[in-house]
Amino acid sequence: MYTQNTPVHVKLWHHDFWRLALANLLMTMSVYMFIPVLPQWLSAYGTTLPGYAMVAYLVGIYTLGGFCSYLIQRFRRSHVCITAVLVMAICTALMFYFPSILCNSTEMIPGMLILSRFLVGAAFGLAQMILTSTLVIDTCESFQRTEANHSAAWFGRFALSLGPILALCVMRFYSFQWVVAASLVCAVISCVLLFMVDFPFKAPDDEVPTYSLDRFFLPHGFPLFVNLLLCMIAVGIILSIEAEMLFYAMMMGGFLMALLTQKYVFSNAELKSEIVTGLILIGAAMLMLMTKKPIASNYIVPVFIGLGTGIIGTRFLLFFIKLSKHCQRGTSQSSYFLSWETGLWSGILIGICLQESGKGMLPETSLAITLVALLMYQFFTHSWYLKNKNR
Repeated sequence: MYTQNTPVHVKLWHHDFWRLALANLLMTMSVYMFIPVLPQWLSAYGTTLPGYAMVAYLVGIYTLGGFCSYLIQRFRRSHVCITAVLVMAICTALMFYFPSILCNSTEMIPGMLILSRFLVGAAFGLAQMILTSTLVIDTCESFQRTEANHSAAWFGRFALSLGPILALCVMRFYSFQWVVAASLVCAVISCVLLFMVDFPFKAPDDEVPTYSLDRFFLPHGFPLFVNLLLCMIAVGIILSIEAEMLFYAMMMGGFLMALLTQKYVFSNAELKSEIVTGLILIGAAMLMLMTKKPIASNYIVPVFIGLGTGIIGTRFLLFFIKLSKHCQRGTSQSSYFLSWETGLWSGILIGICLQESGKGMLPETSLAITLVALLMYQFFTHSWYLKNKNR
């Protein structure tokens, strides 16, 4: 059985669960593929365009969350998720036309770019909330749900390295439009996998509010939300300057190491040790990045970032689950997703702004934010969580 200090291991072999987990991986890869290539590609046509793209996406992921509970009550939940992924794919496909428009006129690009990224964010946010808060849970027995959430989250976490690796590989041999095509293929395959899972019909509740925080945001989990957001801002700042396959490959190695450390290192460790260790690793990575030593920057730094992010992400996810009350598991998953995405893309936005301003100082800024996150967790968040947890 899972205990407070014992990490969860994959014990789920049901075909439907793995289809959903792979769908989550491909859907998230479809979005994360643009982390290393979109800012660079857009910066050639205007210094403010990458920033607009990040802000539009961030606004989008919050837009439909309040309607999530209503939509899955009034319509088949799997159909709503599939529709959202298809909308995401269609909006991504619009980017096929950006290069040809840019060749003739740059006046139309800002509006089209903002609309496209906003819709991608809205559709991805809705699809993720339904997939992680409802569909994954529905495929498992009640005693397996924490394991299911843990395993599905790791698939999404690996997309943070696999997506950029695929995009950079395509860009090396082809063009930006082929990256769009690869992203579109990932989204379509994700839809096919979702179609393959049969979900039983559930009668809707008698009174369902059109807009609610159910399956959207957990208000009493706000300290966890802010703390994880700070952690991911620190990571996002560094990802804004990295556009090498080696970096993301080594980062994936760090993710794999995080899985092993949870099983063999932290299984009987003190509860707060994981997040503290993860933040120390990220801080150490920033210090090594400041030295500008090639071996450290290319090999050790990405491993530390992947290892630290993996450890932190897993523990915060379990904190969100244990903080939630009865029937709030889905809401806790959505809150975790929003905190992760907001921090990651805000960090990328901050990194882009710092680079555009010419001030640099990206590792220093990331280190400062990491220290703030560590101090907040050490002196406030951990004790607050112990007093407020419900499981």
